[in-house]
Amino acid sequence: MAHKHGFQALDRSLKYVLYSNLLFGGKVVVFEGDFRQILPVVQKGTRQDIVNASLCSSYIWSECNVLSFTKNLRLTMGRPSTDVEETRLFTKCLLDICEGNVGSPNDGVATIDIPDDMLIKDYIDPISKNFDFVYRDILQNNENQHYFQDRAILAPTNEIVDEITDSLLKFFPGDEVEYLSSDTICSSEYINDTVDTALYPPELLNGLRISGLPNHQLVLKVGVPVMLLRNLNQKEGLCNGTRLQIISLGTRVVIARIISGTNIGHRVLIQRSPMTPSDNKIAYKFQ
Repeated sequence: MAHKHGFQALDRSLKYVLYSNLLFGGKVVVFEGDFRQILPVVQKGTRQDIVNASLCSSYIWSECNVLSFTKNLRLTMGRPSTDVEETRLFTKCLLDICEGNVGSPNDGVATIDIPDDMLIKDYIDPISKNFDFVYRDILQNNENQHYFQDRAILAPTNEIVDEITDSLLKFFPGDEVEYLSSDTICSSEYINDTVDTALYPPELLNGLRISGLPNHQLVLKVGVPVMLLRNLNQKEGLCNGTRLQIISLGTRVVIARIISGTNIGHRVLIQRSPMTPSDNKIAYKFQ
């Protein structure tokens, strides 16, 4: 669900440019999105604030004509009929959950029975069992870039991501290479207001876990898959979310092979880069 304020700004701009009081200046505008995605994020907003920020609460909603896609060509073209049918059943299961057709009538909270064929029943070490299921025969396919293109593990929290990463590193041969961040307070942000750097020692900054930033300690091995967290060079395909595989680990640079996007197979150099978190909840700016 997109944030409605961006559409309102576009509406005003087109009316001004086209000298028209019609919605979007009389131009046909196509929005795209998924109504089953999460609602817009409103910092410190109430439930009502979040709902009011969605497109459905905008004054333009009554003028919108909703079009729905009913067939996923990307997942069905060129695939065997058995795979297509399996995909259809899995998609139907997800849609039934999203639309509240599974379980008893509820107001947003319900218990759902997941089919046994979708479960990994190992309560002793579920993360390792999940890893073995997704990355089976990983050592035999370490040099095959297509092997990692078709596999990924989704995790609900950063803590579980760290656990999965530790399990992944154990399966790869070779020595680990450790990279440490150098965290400092941005003094340029406090030109008119001095800040006591003693209140923010490096140990405190190193221990922060912030979404969108790597941890203070980054451990890598040659051959492991990684994902970029920043847009470095869009022309070269180095964007947020691009997946790569490590080829070489140097002191100041990492050499990797792109395994997703439009530049699959290209070798790129990733160097140390300054990063500043954009989270407004942090009371101070650091790099």
